[in-house]
Amino acid sequence: MSERPTVHVVDDDASFARALGRLLGAHGLHARTFGSGAEVLAQITLASRGCVVMDLDLPGLGGLEVQQRLAERRVALPIVFLTGRGDIPSSVRAMRQGAVDFLEKNAPQAQLLAAVSRALAADAARSSLYNRFANLTGRELEILRHVVRGRMNKQIAADLGIHERTVKLHRSAITAKLGVRSSAELASLARDAGVS
Repeated sequence: MSERPTVHVVDDDASFARALGRLLGAHGLHARTFGSGAEVLAQITLASRGCVVMDLDLPGLGGLEVQQRLAERRVALPIVFLTGRGDIPSSVRAMRQGAVDFLEKNAPQAQLLAAVSRALAADAARSSLYNRFANLTGRELEILRHVVRGRMNKQIAADLGIHERTVKLHRSAITAKLGVRSSAELASLARDAGVS
């Protein structure tokens, strides 16, 4: 995850998107604008960092559909939805699917900037978590998956055809690299990172 954190602005109103991009730039943020959901989906990858600020009512792929497709691709960029005419079912659905905020397009700048700041902070935390797991070896990840499923050292050793002492050494290395003290903490961290 080495990409520069970017605010991906998605709105079919080009003048609104440009104005929002300038506002974000004036506050020291790197922004890219897109005119459709398909455009942003073509550019965002698993390595993308930052957040998405997206109109709910996009032509073609709507904002909620873009959110769903990103989730299906396991792209966990935080999303802030903007809308000119929000409705409760859409806002509930967006928030249940993990949106950081759901704002009207005419929301005060301070409110929008605060939402973007929260989204970028969430992405930074996610990036830090993934970096911690990136330090694990392939064997450590394999053992971690067994640990998360509640398997005992003896069972893991039998499943992997290795000595129980080797499993213990790997578990010690895993907890040291991830900075956790208990199996429960390890399981929680692994769940947050999507490791299972």
